[in-house]
Amino acid sequence: MRRTRVLEALHSAQATDAILVKGWVRTRRDAKGLSFLEINDGSCLKNLQVVVDAATPAAAALDTITTGAAVTIEGALVASPGKSQQWEVHAGALRLLGGADPDTYPLQKKRHTDEFLRTIAHLRPRTNKYGALFRIRSETAFAVHQFFRQRGFHHLHAPIITGSDCEGAGEMFRVTTLPFLPPAERPDVADDFFGKEANLTVSGQLEAELFACALGNVYTFGPTFRAENSNTPRHAAEFWMIEPEMAFADLEDDMDLGEDLVKSLVTHVLAECAADLELFARFVDPDLMANLRAVAEESYARMSYSEAIAILQRSGKSFQFPVAYGVDLQTEHERYLTEEYCKKPVMVHDYPREIKSFYMRLNGDGQTVAAMDLLVPRIGELIGGSQREERLEVLERRLDEFGLRPEAYWWYLDIRRFGAVPHAGFGLGFERFLMMVTGVTNIRDVIPFPRTPKHLEF
Repeated sequence: MRRTRVLEALHSAQATDAILVKGWVRTRRDAKGLSFLEINDGSCLKNLQVVVDAATPAAAALDTITTGAAVTIEGALVASPGKSQQWEVHAGALRLLGGADPDTYPLQKKRHTDEFLRTIAHLRPRTNKYGALFRIRSETAFAVHQFFRQRGFHHLHAPIITGSDCEGAGEMFRVTTLPFLPPAERPDVADDFFGKEANLTVSGQLEAELFACALGNVYTFGPTFRAENSNTPRHAAEFWMIEPEMAFADLEDDMDLGEDLVKSLVTHVLAECAADLELFARFVDPDLMANLRAVAEESYARMSYSEAIAILQRSGKSFQFPVAYGVDLQTEHERYLTEEYCKKPVMVHDYPREIKSFYMRLNGDGQTVAAMDLLVPRIGELIGGSQREERLEVLERRLDEFGLRPEAYWWYLDIRRFGAVPHAGFGLGFERFLMMVTGVTNIRDVIPFPRTPKHLEF
């Protein structure tokens, strides 16, 4: 008999005399002559109730069935007299697949703190909250690919091991086969696997630019790494980025695409993950659904960096980080702009050249670059992007300003030597998007196995 998923059973069009379900026991309740098992197999948030009559052969296995155990059940799918479900299974046969010791199984209680669940990341997907969250993550990843496919973008697998630093910040994890020896005893880097210094990538952007200048529109969607010793709720050492690049595009095109992407993803999640989202609206953020509808439906505000600084200075707010032209916006500034001033997402563009990366196109004023950030309520920066500098001589000067060696970027400069075109792109932090869409406040809770300083379990 083919196994029926719990999701399929709960949405069955009719009763059936023969059904096979498998899953984990969430709860067990015993009454006179009957036992009630709540079964979940991860296919949806709701459990399927299984009724085991003490007079049937199925009852013989009950002594081995505890919370957390994996079971297989054959029986009949019948209408349930209970108000909370349409269907239930009357078990004809019950078999234990894998037991769970009730004295040591850590998910006995219905509610656990997020801090505790991070210590058992291998088991936390079995809880309602994390099962729902990672189903949303899966569905959102599908929606990312769907969005770009519908718009003619080509998917690019950018390298994870790289010899360049996209951000120029130097906060990269080194990849080496050389032995760990005192500095004076270490072999020359020429003896390493690649014959040069290699690192885990902080971004697939540079490679995406190369392919955009051949295939037109491309995007990467993969893991990125940053060796930043930060323990804030918004930072992790390993995270996923969505990075589109468009040839023959400018900053306006970039901002339009960023707004369209976020609206499309939120609309998709609202439609396809309604039951899972409802859990977060009930227990995490009561304003979640209204906020998501606003993100999906309202036009986003747009303002220059200069305008944003002026607004912040006129606000009368006492910020922890003082506001002045030439400083980067902090989360508290971004949240004021989105939550109090505009009350919706905001695109801030045209930043001072000194606080942005070398690859961003220098504006005509010589003082600002064609950069943009999408700020959203509660999260702050969700997208960072720019029109890229396509002028060879300007880009060479910018590399020099950042102390980067042109010979290390010869391939990047070649795109400016041979058929240069205006092009633009951005990076969207996938985990930050998931924080926005669920109301979860810590990045460690929206990635399956978080990597943060001093934490490398699993």
